Amino acid sequence: MVTAQDRTLTAWRDEVETRVKTAGSGPPVVFLHGAYGLQWDPFLDNLSQSHTVYAPEHPGTTPGAPDALKPLDNLWDLVLYYYELFDELGLDSPAVIGHSFGGMVAAEIAATNPERVSKLILIDPIGLWRDDQPVRNWMTTSFGDLPKYLFADQNLPLAQMMAAAARMTNLTDEQMDMQIQIMWSAACTGKFVWPIPDKGLKKRIHRIQAPTLIVWGRQDGIALPVYADEFAGRIKNSRVELIDNAGHVPQMEQLEMVSKLVEEFMGD
Repeated sequence: MVTAQDRTLTAWRDEVETRVKTAGSGPPVVFLHGAYGLQWDPFLDNLSQSHTVYAPEHPGTTPGAPDALKPLDNLWDLVLYYYELFDELGLDSPAVIGHSFGGMVAAEIAATNPERVSKLILIDPIGLWRDDQPVRNWMTTSFGDLPKYLFADQNLPLAQMMAAAARMTNLTDEQMDMQIQIMWSAACTGKFVWPIPDKGLKKRIHRIQAPTLIVWGRQDGIALPVYADEFAGRIKNSRVELIDNAGHVPQMEQLEMVSKLVEEFMGD
């Protein structure tokens, strides 16, 4: 696996510090992670074989830098902050990939400033809402129940580790650190979506101009696959790929398939 380099950048009047993991070479792509924090995983590793990957940690989620969250009061602040971070990285119009919470942020960036995003890939994004099919509130779901909503395969090592950590017995240091980091990251990102992830994206999403790929796990228990069509119906020049045997994190459960879809879309 490629070793990503860490860069620490500041923006928002130098009040917000963000760590950005960077690796690879080629056309730039920004990856915005989900609510549970950033992990440099095999999906990003694959992506870095053909692209320069920039993976920022959402403000406040970097271990040891919780105060980075304080200057940002709401979702609008976060979106504007990412414009500034793109500037600091020297990125005019990169491709942007967003997963879950990061997918909502990516869609907001592409909708509010269409010229800043050349291509958009949304992986099980949140941000839209249907009363008949509500998005599960991951912030109030017990840690032990999360794996059954996140993953189609409960035997995945991460699902097993999360289940073991929830039992709070004979925890390893790694399991304890993982649980603390996941809960803290969920709290940080939750600041921008509480109590429900409907902050008006439906009114702005039509402004997205970038060609858009929407990837959705067919067994997603956080945001049901019906939302794939909700996003596609509002974004022109978009298409949906439903991934079998995958939950809310299809790039983990079906790595090869999702990596291939993303690579082909980025190369078109």
